[in-house]
Amino acid sequence: MAIFKLKYLSIIALVLAFLVVGMGAYTRLTEAGLGCPDWPGCYGHHSVPNSPDEIAKAAAAFPDMPLEPHKAWNEMIHRYLAGSLGLLIFAFALHALFSRVDRLLCVSLLLAVIFQAALGMWTVTMNLMPLIVMGHLLGGFFILALLFLFTIKQWPMPRTKIQWRQGLSRLAWIGLAVLLCQIALGGWTSSNYAAVVCTQLPLCEGNWWQNYNLAAALHVPEADTYQYGVLDYGARTTIHVSHRIWAAVTALCLVALAITWLLRSRDSLSRGLAWGLLVAVSVQFALGISNVVLQLPIAIAVAHNLVAACLVLLLVSLLLRLYQAKQEQGGRHG
Repeated sequence: MAIFKLKYLSIIALVLAFLVVGMGAYTRLTEAGLGCPDWPGCYGHHSVPNSPDEIAKAAAAFPDMPLEPHKAWNEMIHRYLAGSLGLLIFAFALHALFSRVDRLLCVSLLLAVIFQAALGMWTVTMNLMPLIVMGHLLGGFFILALLFLFTIKQWPMPRTKIQWRQGLSRLAWIGLAVLLCQIALGGWTSSNYAAVVCTQLPLCEGNWWQNYNLAAALHVPEADTYQYGVLDYGARTTIHVSHRIWAAVTALCLVALAITWLLRSRDSLSRGLAWGLLVAVSVQFALGISNVVLQLPIAIAVAHNLVAACLVLLLVSLLLRLYQAKQEQGGRHG
């Protein structure tokens, strides 16, 4: 695979991964996660059944799960995009094995995609079990971050003008950990259908603290299907309120990181990333409030997922700049 082709294919793969994350959110929000009750096909076909004969066979094979074409297409488009991304990553892994370049990163990507495919299958076969759905969401973000690292290696960043400090590096890692916890909470909120259980701000209506039960929020009983949720009102309230509280913690942490970064960096790229982080945090906070006020409109909810992905990539970029600064300082002192 020629180097110049690899550079552009890496961008295509990154964009495709971003689309897969967005389409995954759209599929989940349109209740299309079980739009096709089998895997990897749809009612026994490679595409959504559309002829009278195919529809009749689908009804006979899955009498308890009638075909809803719009939901089935949402699910299959998501699978097609994910499958295309998987093929690209497989090609990257083959190239890495033969060229002996970026082997660890590409093999990690391939293994992550294989596990993500298994999570996608279990999402369907285990009828939207919340833990699997949340894991599938986090897996998508993880693959996106790895692909971003792979793309950056093909398009190296310019030299830094940052004085590397252990404290700044530690703050960046804390910011990433806090953000990932918030994304996991968001996935738990969505998979347990707790996104609209509270309709008032800043936390929840009524005496919500009387219903706050963290143990109940983390325990999901066994059920034949988890579509539309199986937890009671108190558990869902706990999940929703926890997501809002941690959102405030996350926002404060990331704003502190961005301001600290602006004070210590001098090159335009690093400062641009810090300003981008501030803007993304503000947009994400506004989207979260809009989801509550407007009762989870699909466009805003999908945007909420995509901005979360942007936040992950911005933090990964900042960590890469810090690593680059450390390497450059080590080179100067060596």
